[in-house]
Amino acid sequence: MMQKWYGCVDMNPAESVLHYVADPMCSWCWGFKDARDEIFKAIGEDVRLEFVMGGLARDSDEPMPEETKSYVKEAWHQVSARTGAEFNWDFWENCQPYRSTYPACRAVIAAGDKGPEMFDRIQHAYYLEAKNPSEIEVLCTLAVELDIDEEKFRADMASIEVEAKLQAGFNTRRRIGAYSFPSLVLEADGKVQFLCEGYSSAQEVLQKWNETDQN
Repeated sequence: MMQKWYGCVDMNPAESVLHYVADPMCSWCWGFKDARDEIFKAIGEDVRLEFVMGGLARDSDEPMPEETKSYVKEAWHQVSARTGAEFNWDFWENCQPYRSTYPACRAVIAAGDKGPEMFDRIQHAYYLEAKNPSEIEVLCTLAVELDIDEEKFRADMASIEVEAKLQAGFNTRRRIGAYSFPSLVLEADGKVQFLCEGYSSAQEVLQKWNETDQN
């Protein structure tokens, strides 16, 4: 399956694209991971797949307010209850949370061909290892673990090119009207079809997929 991990800036109008709108620090995207993998495996190479970084929370170095902490913790409980996803609650004791996911989104883009691995590595580090992907040093450590050159990765994270791709992804998300994470959106023949808008099971998504014109 052909994969891109940022905004589709060069889409061929005749091409069918499945947009996966997600954020590596979105707990519902973490809960969706097993379903996502099952969906991608079932679809195979039938359509071009594009990860679109959603940008859940802007850049900020301000500590997360208590009200926001409570909101995020409650979301974790809800995701766990509905999907069975595991969470390491030590994060809230060991880390200084920030309401900032743009750095993690940039890291996926800066990882280039290893963007898929970086997306999953960030999620694993955040939710199971109680590491904070809002921090550049954490992201650089994860990049090194994936055999990505740290110096280049740091430079790319701060580059105009990566920022442009991040913004292109935001533009794609707005254009197709995807405002819930995760969303799977099929764009084909000038039409936009939502396979999921927020969390859905693999079975629900694949049923909708089988009803599309791609089959």
